[in-house]
Amino acid sequence: MMESLSRHLFYPLWDIKDRSQRLREWQALEKQQWWPTDRLRMLQWERLQKLLAYAAEHSPFYRDLFHAHGISPATFQNHDDLLRIPVTTKSDIRNNLDRFISDEFDRAQLVSAKTGGSTGVSLQLFFDEACQERRNAAQLLADRWSGWDLGMKKAAVWGNPPVAETLKQKLRHHLLDRTIYLDTMNLNNTTMGDFVQRWREEQPGAVFGHAHSIFIFACYLRDQGITDLRPKGIVATSMMLLDHERKVIEQVFDCAVTNRYGCEEVGLIACECERHDGMHLNIPHVYVEFLDGDNKPVKPGEPGKIVVTDLNNFAMPLIRYRVEDVGVYRERACSCGRGLPILERLEGRVADFLKLPDGGQVAGISLVERTLTKVPGIEQMQLIQESEQEVVINRVRGRDYNEQTDFELRGAMTGVFGEKTKVTIRDVTRIEQDPSGKYRFSICRI
Repeated sequence: MMESLSRHLFYPLWDIKDRSQRLREWQALEKQQWWPTDRLRMLQWERLQKLLAYAAEHSPFYRDLFHAHGISPATFQNHDDLLRIPVTTKSDIRNNLDRFISDEFDRAQLVSAKTGGSTGVSLQLFFDEACQERRNAAQLLADRWSGWDLGMKKAAVWGNPPVAETLKQKLRHHLLDRTIYLDTMNLNNTTMGDFVQRWREEQPGAVFGHAHSIFIFACYLRDQGITDLRPKGIVATSMMLLDHERKVIEQVFDCAVTNRYGCEEVGLIACECERHDGMHLNIPHVYVEFLDGDNKPVKPGEPGKIVVTDLNNFAMPLIRYRVEDVGVYRERACSCGRGLPILERLEGRVADFLKLPDGGQVAGISLVERTLTKVPGIEQMQLIQESEQEVVINRVRGRDYNEQTDFELRGAMTGVFGEKTKVTIRDVTRIEQDPSGKYRFSICRI
C-alpha cells in the first residue's frame, strides 16, 4: 500500500508543493526514448543551439572564449562547427569558477556540489533548480529500466549516506526516497550482517550503489550462504562494472545488473536498458563526443576521450567538457527499439591508463579484469604504477589462492610491461577506498 501511495499520491503532491518540473520532464522522456534517432538528434541540436547562444551572452568565461576564437554560435550549421570551440577542462573550471556562472543567477541561490576527483583535487559546481529537476527525471527513467519503479523501496550501498535532519527531509525519506543504506565507508562482516537483517525487515525492491561495493556485499552473501535477498532491480554506478563482478552479483541476487554511467558535473550520461546490450546515451540532456589525443572525433568503434556538453545547466554552462573518461561509441540500434544511441563500453579514466615501455598505454581497468579472470586465487586487486620501472599490485587472496597464484600474477604483469619492470605484490586484506567511498583499480603516478 505504501509503495502505491508513494507512486500515485506522494510523488505528484511533492512536485506540486515544490512547483517542480521533475515528473513532467520524466513523462516527456518516457515518450522521447521511443522516438527515431533522427528526431532525437534534432531535439538535441535545438537544445544545444539554445545553450550555446545563452552561454555566449551570459557566461563570462564562454563569452570571452568565443570572442577570442572568433566564434559566433548563431552561425553554427552542423556538428562540425562545434569543433571550433576549445575543450573545457577541470583546470579551466578550478581557475575560473566565478566566470563560468551566468550573470543572470545569484551564486548564493544556486544548488552547489563538489566532486572529489580522480586525483583527489576537488571541483566546485553550481546548478539551477530546473537543471536538478531535469537530471532527477532522467534518473527516474533510467532507474525504471532496471526494474525499479516510483515508490519502490531501495537498498543503497553507498558511502557517506545522507542523514535526514529537518522535518521536510524526514518526510521525504519516509514518503518518497524510502531508502535503507549500507555505508561503504565501513564495510565489514558486522555491518553487512546488520544490513541483511534490516533488508529482511524492510524488503527493498531494488539495489543501488557503487559497482565494486555491491560486489563486496554480494561476496559476503555468497560466503555466508544467504540466498533470500531477491531484488527486482540492481543499478551499479559511480565506477566501472567489471564482467566478473557482474556475474557474481547476478548469481547471488538472481537478478540482472543495470550498468549506469554519469558524473556530478553533468548528471546521467548513459545507462543500460533491460536488454543489457550497451548503454543508451541520454541525448535529450547531454551532447557527447569521443575524441582522440588531438581533440578530433574518433571513428565509431574506436576508444575516445569522452567530452560532454550539458544541455540542462544554464546557471553554470559546461560546453565540451572533458570528463577524463575513455569510452567506445558505435552507430547501431538496440533491439529494445529505443532511438537513444549506444555507448558500447567504458574503458576507464584517463588517469587510470598505465604507461608501457614502448611509449604506448594500456587501460588499467582492462588489465585488472583480464588478470582476475585468468589467474586463480585473487579476490580483488589494484595496480599502482609508481614509475616507468615499477608496478605495485595490491592483492587480496581468493578462496582458491595457492603457491602458484603470485607466480602467475607476476608473470601476467611482466608479459605486459616487460621483464625489466619491477613487479611488487602486496598482500592486503582489502582494497582501500577514496574519500567518496569509491574504489580505484588502476592508478598511474607517472
